[in-house]
Amino acid sequence: MEKYVLTIDQGTTSTRAILVDKEGRVVNMTQEEVVCNFPHSGWVETDALNIWVSVINVVNEILVKENITFKNIDSIGITNQRETTVIWDKKTGMPICPAIVWQSRQSAEICDRFENKKDFIQKKTGLLINPYFSASKIRFILENVPGAEAKAKRGELLFGTIDSWIIYRMTNGAVHATDVSNASRTMLLNLESLSWDKELCELFNVPMTMLPKILPSSYDYGKASFFSDKVHIHGVAGDQQAALFGQACFEVGESKNTYGTGCFMLMNIGENITLSKTGLLTTVAWQIGGKVTYALEGSVFIGGAVVQWLRDKMKLIVHSADSEKLALDCRDTHGVYIVPAFVGLGTPYWDDDARGAVFGLTRNSDNRHFVRAALESIAYQCKDVFEVMKKESNLSIPSLKVDGGATANKFLMQFQSDILQTNIDLPECLQTTALGAAYLAGLSSGFFKNLDHIKKIHRSQAIFEPKMNKSEVLERYNGWKKAVEVTRLFK
Repeated sequence: MEKYVLTIDQGTTSTRAILVDKEGRVVNMTQEEVVCNFPHSGWVETDALNIWVSVINVVNEILVKENITFKNIDSIGITNQRETTVIWDKKTGMPICPAIVWQSRQSAEICDRFENKKDFIQKKTGLLINPYFSASKIRFILENVPGAEAKAKRGELLFGTIDSWIIYRMTNGAVHATDVSNASRTMLLNLESLSWDKELCELFNVPMTMLPKILPSSYDYGKASFFSDKVHIHGVAGDQQAALFGQACFEVGESKNTYGTGCFMLMNIGENITLSKTGLLTTVAWQIGGKVTYALEGSVFIGGAVVQWLRDKMKLIVHSADSEKLALDCRDTHGVYIVPAFVGLGTPYWDDDARGAVFGLTRNSDNRHFVRAALESIAYQCKDVFEVMKKESNLSIPSLKVDGGATANKFLMQFQSDILQTNIDLPECLQTTALGAAYLAGLSSGFFKNLDHIKKIHRSQAIFEPKMNKSEVLERYNGWKKAVEVTRLFK
């Protein structure tokens, strides 16, 4: 009987179920859109129950499409949008309010309270105080949902990032757990002890009874009894760490960039913790057995989301793929720069108050220049991260592995290679986030032998090499830096 690892990839805008075979190939995939709500400027929320229903739907659909049952499933891997915060009632299992999505800025005022503690927080967590992370989101919910504070103190509420929520539901409430990579994004994990930090929990006034158990990324989490008592969850990782693993970046210095709703560049830094001085985050990449691997990470908040904005809000394109055609229909942006700081700016600026801006418009500017400038903004933001990552690690990055939906845009990939002046390595399978979770699950269950086995089955489909000369790169990038500088002044 053919066996597969079933991966649940729960992202910001969709939930997917993916079947992976022993050769690391995606056999089939199903997908369902997930809706985010924007109740106020800078706020992003979603319905955790809808997320769980979408998981059920895509799992059932993939079994039907492939004409298999859970007897064909070796194990389950879970990967998820990180930092997104769900709080639910321990007795009923129901969320007490909408989930606050990682992008949301609604807890910015809470973060401002702890600005004088930023060095203390970074030393413990590797993170910069920011509403991006879960701790301030938990505090916001406890302060703003009637009765939540009292219930939390009585031990009646549970917190989880999306992985914990899915695990809890999938095990019919038997397991309240998270993996160490997701835990490292909450701003409550001590990077050295790899446990919940009592001082941080007291600082954010988060009762430790709310928090899930922390487990390795490749580990038996228990029966997925909602679906089948015979199948276990064996692998869990936050989406960006899963993509790093799925790209087989197992050696120190190997790096990847994921182009999703946001863009996330991670570099494997091995078993030693390195704290950044230039706006990067230090995070847990994964834990296998007793070995923990750390990573440096840079975050771009608005990546592929800028294309959705062009499509849904500006109505400049009908389909996301149209952006590539329009961008290639002009030689350059005609001096137009777009800084898509719709929810602030990430690495290396960490400016919550910045908002989007457009520069360089003339009477000759048209929709093509606007669309091209939006696509180029993704590459420029990634270069901002790339440059500080090289400086911080003191390592060259001769090749950057890439994945995510926006890698389908060949204009963007070539421009990214040009502006970075480095090779862009596009894998044969673009579902590297799902692959990473599948690899972690398969290593725990025995479906995959070891890391060497995974390296051998990892394949590339294309390499983009730089074509732009260095002087042109410098000129264009300087224009971008000026645009960002002015954007940050306008608040």
